[in-house]
Amino acid sequence: MSDLNSLLTDASQLPVADRLELIEALWDTVPENALPPLSDQWKAEIHRRSAAFEAGTAKTIPWDTIRADALQRLRGRGGNGDAG
Repeated sequence: MSDLNSLLTDASQLPVADRLELIEALWDTVPENALPPLSDQWKAEIHRRSAAFEAGTAKTIPWDTIRADALQRLRGRGGNGDAG
């Protein structure tokens, strides 16, 4: 476990954008069949949101708005805002 702790300590010193890139790269190495199954509550929420979207009743937000908000929040925490 000390190797994992050492790796985590080192990774936490990276700039935010690099940490996010590392997280994505690690996530991409996890095989689909290794993911835990979704709980019944998550499945119900997915179905509820999908139904609302398909019915046109879900409030959607454009990606540009979400990205701008996320970058603004990141800058507010002292990050460089260069997340992609």
